[in-house]
Amino acid sequence: MPRPSTDFSGPDEERLHLKQRLAAAFRVFGRFGFDEGVAGHITARDPEHSDRFWVNPFGRNFKQICVDDLICVDHTGEVVEGDATVNQAAFAIHSQVHAARPDVIAAAHSHSVYGKAFSALGKKLDPITQDACIFFEDHALFDDYTGVVLDIEEGKRLAHALGESKAVILRNHGLLTVGRSVDEALYWFTSMERSCQAELLARAAGEPVLIDDDVARLTYTQTGSHLAGWFSAQPLFDWIFATEPDLLSGTQLV
Repeated sequence: MPRPSTDFSGPDEERLHLKQRLAAAFRVFGRFGFDEGVAGHITARDPEHSDRFWVNPFGRNFKQICVDDLICVDHTGEVVEGDATVNQAAFAIHSQVHAARPDVIAAAHSHSVYGKAFSALGKKLDPITQDACIFFEDHALFDDYTGVVLDIEEGKRLAHALGESKAVILRNHGLLTVGRSVDEALYWFTSMERSCQAELLARAAGEPVLIDDDVARLTYTQTGSHLAGWFSAQPLFDWIFATEPDLLSGTQLV
């Protein structure tokens, strides 16, 4: 099985690779309809400065984001690279997630339709499908809603709820996923959104039959690893780079 790229000539090449994956992830979000006005963000920790992350500029449509549009923000909220404004909710949430989880390279959040619909139930996903087992005993519920997350303390509470999990359902709000690569965080988000959709459909039709816990745990080991998440995202990246090469902003694919 292929593995994530690690053979870079230095931080500049690694940073370019990271930004290309991040811009591509936004295009996938746009294609999948995960945009809702100016809401939603994906971040990627800078490979050289661990207290900085790359993020989408506030107000830029996911479908139009290019590598050159991305901005770099430090953990005080200052834009250190780029000339756009950072979404304050993105800073409040992602700065605290990255601070609490040194293992996390990327985090993804949006107000996707099925994610926010499912979040209104105030519950975690049940293991009703093979794909839902990706999140079995590895996602959390932030069982509170106090408005738009603009306060650092609220971001800390959200990060605490996430804990060591790969994802958290934000009640009455949406989904947030994390990963050791942009690829992984993107795949967890798309898969979780579809798992929310599947459970909503199943519950609308009747009472779903749950997968036994021991089988769900086994399935998790087969589908829920960091490598599985990264690898499962590769068809998405192959597709979006082929169909929307303008996202590279003149850079060469690395």
